[in-house]
Amino acid sequence: MDATEKTLGVVREMAAAMEEHRAELTQLDSAIGDGDHGTNMHRGFQAALERLETSEPSTPADVLKAVSMALVSRVGGAAGPLYGTAFLRASSALSGREEPSAADVAAALEAALQGVKQRGRAEPGDKTMVDALEPAVRAARGAEGEGIAAMLRAAAEAAREGAEATVPLTARKGRASYLGDRSAGHKDPGAASTAYLLAAAARALEGS
Repeated sequence: MDATEKTLGVVREMAAAMEEHRAELTQLDSAIGDGDHGTNMHRGFQAALERLETSEPSTPADVLKAVSMALVSRVGGAAGPLYGTAFLRASSALSGREEPSAADVAAALEAALQGVKQRGRAEPGDKTMVDALEPAVRAARGAEGEGIAAMLRAAAEAAREGAEATVPLTARKGRASYLGDRSAGHKDPGAASTAYLLAAAARALEGS
């Protein structure tokens, strides 16, 4: 199976994860946001699958760019632009690489993180998806020598811990920040979806 097929498999697994966790993500968002994160992410990844079925991506970068376009056009709220930027930056980082190495994939994750930080003006501790993505990138960089699947597993585990660590935080960005201290005690939905997406990527590649 070539890298483009594997990347398509990753997107399919991500879409399945957003379907599986749709209610949970919506519940998390109902506590501190608009209550639509799960629905939006599910809709966005279904749109990504549809877009990929009608296009013929020839590289991993093409796949990620198609996902970016679908998310920007179909996901409401802040998540659409943020995730769209993340996938677009990752796509750019992999441009011209038909068979990306683990180091290439780690660089793509880092590019996604920088894009999200720039777009959302968020830093670690603000109670956003950055709190999951930043430790994930650190873990990926530390596990580059273990191959792509193992590296993504390490990143996913770090993201899960990062998402859990958002529970006691007070939100400083986005809709949740309007709640002030009342946002503490709830997991950030964007951090949770980030962790689920990385876990899906690891699962897809472990099985390939």
